[in-house]
Amino acid sequence: MIKKRWKFIFRISVLLLLIIISWQGIVEAAPAFDIPNISLDINSANNSQDLALPLQIMLLLTVLSLAPAILIMVTSFVRIAVVLSLIRRALATRRMPPNQIIIGLAIFLTIFVMAPVWGQIYDDAVQPYLNDEINQIQAYEQGIKPLRGFMFEQTREKDIALFVDLGKIERPKNQTEIPTYILIPAFVISELRIAFQIGFIIYLPFIVIDMIVASTLMSMGMMMLPPVMISLPFKILLFVLVDGWYLVIKSLIKTF
Repeated sequence: MIKKRWKFIFRISVLLLLIIISWQGIVEAAPAFDIPNISLDINSANNSQDLALPLQIMLLLTVLSLAPAILIMVTSFVRIAVVLSLIRRALATRRMPPNQIIIGLAIFLTIFVMAPVWGQIYDDAVQPYLNDEINQIQAYEQGIKPLRGFMFEQTREKDIALFVDLGKIERPKNQTEIPTYILIPAFVISELRIAFQIGFIIYLPFIVIDMIVASTLMSMGMMMLPPVMISLPFKILLFVLVDGWYLVIKSLIKTF
């Protein structure tokens, strides 16, 4: 066994040596080419434009790092993810469906709901900017309008008034005077309110099943048996018979 292993190692070494020799011959025979020299220097700025470019790069990296949180908070993801999580809790199936499936389904439903808004952003802001028809500021102003319109449709005036009072700004006369940093938190708490309202309605039939099972077990004197073990199959059966996922997703999408 030892001789066979050494023979194998010797053959591999010879093969590697031949590859190295042939590679050196290829490199020597290849024509010379220029290798780019990359250097990072920190020098004093001669004008405001020299200073603006590094700041833009830093701002872009900051926005990219916060992009997931921004996309979550200004889209329909909050409502969808909360409702799907409440369904799992109402069924009492613990980790079924897993978090990966819940989040993945919420992401694709969010893409479905937000597709018209993102399409309008692309047509009004991204495409003109790529064609050098507008500058960055104009692209931002054109791109934020469809998103603000979506958030205004889903946000209560009461929630907007709350953050206007907390921010101690003048009372806006119309929607255009409401800053985006006021609109986003108001939109989030409005989404949470609607999500918990939907969750309450979903919880009701499952609570009834739990009460019936618990009272039945108590009347039979089986107080040591956990009611969840008996009610769980009935919850799943009821959810399947009424085609629960179809009804929940349909009703949830129609709320937007």
